[in-house]
Amino acid sequence: MPKSKRLLELMMTVNRKRKFTVKELAQEFGVSTRTMLRDLQELSELGVPLYSEVGPHGGYQVLKERILPPIAFSEEEAVAMFFAVYALRHYSSLPFETESASALDKFYLHMSGDVRDRIDQMKNRVDFVTPTRQQESPFLSILLEAAVQQKVLLIEYESRGDEACRHIQPIGIYANNGLWFCPAYCFLRKDFRIFRCDRIHSASFDTEGTEPMDLRHVHLGNRESFFRTEKAITGLYADLSQKGVQMCEAVLWLGSHLHVREDGTGWLEGPIPQNDLAFYARFFIGLGNEATVKQPAELISYMKRLFAEIMSKYD
Repeated sequence: MPKSKRLLELMMTVNRKRKFTVKELAQEFGVSTRTMLRDLQELSELGVPLYSEVGPHGGYQVLKERILPPIAFSEEEAVAMFFAVYALRHYSSLPFETESASALDKFYLHMSGDVRDRIDQMKNRVDFVTPTRQQESPFLSILLEAAVQQKVLLIEYESRGDEACRHIQPIGIYANNGLWFCPAYCFLRKDFRIFRCDRIHSASFDTEGTEPMDLRHVHLGNRESFFRTEKAITGLYADLSQKGVQMCEAVLWLGSHLHVREDGTGWLEGPIPQNDLAFYARFFIGLGNEATVKQPAELISYMKRLFAEIMSKYD
């Protein structure tokens, strides 16, 4: 095998492995240990972050920030990747903020001059509109890490003007209408809740011994499972105009409740938690004339009370 090809395959191999020895790699590539030591030295000089451990159980390991092998992009693929990252610039907070900026710079600086000129011309002609929010969400990375690793966090959360400590186990994070949200299991409420990330004032891994739940089957791809609980529920039904359908399509947690007719109108139908009626009342008031709630009666009554409170401000 030519040395250049061996080095490329070696780079991909060490990126895959958590830990390895020179002897293991030498046997895998059919070379001597001396040759493999030279190859690893060359990889290190190329920027692959290797470090070694001595002792009977020692070996080599790649640092956490692994270097990906070279990938050949076509011009169209490179432009598409650039704008995929460029689209995130409207968000005041990102889980990979520094890394996103670094990736954007690398794509731009390593392109040929004519491709950079093309991108410069496209910057003011392609955009992904997202409301620019002032609220910062500085704990996105730890929320995402806890969701992936199935760990419990201790957070300080602001709700209705009050701050409280909560133990939560995040499911993931998602952005909607310029804001970040974190569906999580709340150990205080013993139920799933959706937390606004900009209202989380601190977050750290739990050190009090709270036992994590097995939530591997609960994720953003099956978001209806957030609310499959034993608590009291009630049936929701609301008619939607075409615009109402469009407004509800942008709401992640309504996905399994939304139904669309051929003419573009639709309806919301399905179970909702009884103790979340206040939240749903404010949501439907925000839809204005684009939604007509038919049931449950308790939700309609709650909306009428809110309308009365609003009207009283203008007497």
